[in-house]
Amino acid sequence: MKLEILTKHENREIQNSIISKIRDLINYKNLEPGDKLPAERVLSEKFEVSRSSVREAIQKLEFYGILNSKPQSGTFISNIGQIAMNGMIDDILSLEEQDFKSLVETRILLELKTVRLAALRRTDEDLERIKSAFDAYKIKMIAGEDCLEEDLLFHLAVAAASKNSTMNTLMLLITPEIIVAYAKDPVCKGDVALSEVKKHEDIYMAILNQDPKLAKETMKVHFSKLYDYIYGEDRKIKLKKG
Repeated sequence: MKLEILTKHENREIQNSIISKIRDLINYKNLEPGDKLPAERVLSEKFEVSRSSVREAIQKLEFYGILNSKPQSGTFISNIGQIAMNGMIDDILSLEEQDFKSLVETRILLELKTVRLAALRRTDEDLERIKSAFDAYKIKMIAGEDCLEEDLLFHLAVAAASKNSTMNTLMLLITPEIIVAYAKDPVCKGDVALSEVKKHEDIYMAILNQDPKLAKETMKVHFSKLYDYIYGEDRKIKLKKG
């Protein structure tokens, strides 16, 4: 699994363009609730964009309830009227870009929930994906290399293990923006690197042992440095209610 990195502006422009074209396609073909959209490959060729960009746009529309993707079946228009759909898409296109603080707050609150659910619901296959992502992260972190993608892939694997499609979709939506926000962060080395690896390992072990309380606590510890980075030492935020 590889994450495509674009600048925040590029990613937003591409997504908005695809969403607009999907709306035009629905209106032009007079598609109704329950009708099926063309396949991702077809839309990718028609709009002259990558399939991953089409997928992200569809996931965004699915998150807002406009589309409904069914495994092995395709993507369908949800049960809302055309006027309401156009209004909702207008609102989506006019949304302001998320600032870094908002993204981080959303990610932390979301992951404190997904990690608990992952500990309760994970399968052996989920554990393999989480462990694989952790191993890749560990190798690069200890070597002092940029491991941002591996870090986020680890967290996405945890989110997938939660078996909550809505929270998983939200994680997929905010991940590209988080990558861009972190792009210029210094690479961790030495004891700091080993400490970060240990935090990820603790999260994995809590999920492995199906301990939701410990999983949440280890995720809190992992995010403590991030909270300091966002709010400063004098504004540390406790997550007892998270």
